[in-house]
Amino acid sequence: MIESIQQFDVELFLKIHRGLSNGFFDWLMPLMRNRFFWSPLYLFIVVFCIKQYKKQGYYIIGMALFTFAMGDLIASRLVKPWVSRVRPCNDLSLANDIIHRVPCGSGLSFPSAHATNHFAIAVFLICIFYSRWKPILPIGLFWAFIISFAQVYVGVHYPVDVTIGALLGITIGMICSRIFKKLQPDF
Repeated sequence: MIESIQQFDVELFLKIHRGLSNGFFDWLMPLMRNRFFWSPLYLFIVVFCIKQYKKQGYYIIGMALFTFAMGDLIASRLVKPWVSRVRPCNDLSLANDIIHRVPCGSGLSFPSAHATNHFAIAVFLICIFYSRWKPILPIGLFWAFIISFAQVYVGVHYPVDVTIGALLGITIGMICSRIFKKLQPDF
């Protein structure tokens, strides 16, 4: 069973990584996974929360940071060392199939911390702001999805890595939003 899942994962990885290869994606996808590219969005969220919600805005930002920290801790410090899956770009059996679009890094692959962290933050913000601004649902999910997809496209994660990372992030985001709502019941 595990072997068939791994085989499917490798085949799907190659269909995305090599099969969708084109000049536009080669330019766009490395940007989508770059934290500096998203810095203006992060700054906007901080300024918006503080300006719009004053003291509660600081609590929102604090809980968003806590959500990120929990995602990173669980994905990178607990699960990755336990599973110890090699990144596809470091997998010797795929050496002839990898297109090097970004530096591979020496870290482990499962789950994707990018997917975990971004889905956790997106779901946290969706749960907090959905009643006030409905478009946050598709925008937040698309934002987390495109970052996760980019991880596969550039060759640093398998599809299962980002899928499980997304599910883990969704869970963390929902738990953190519930904690926030218990601490800030009048928000």
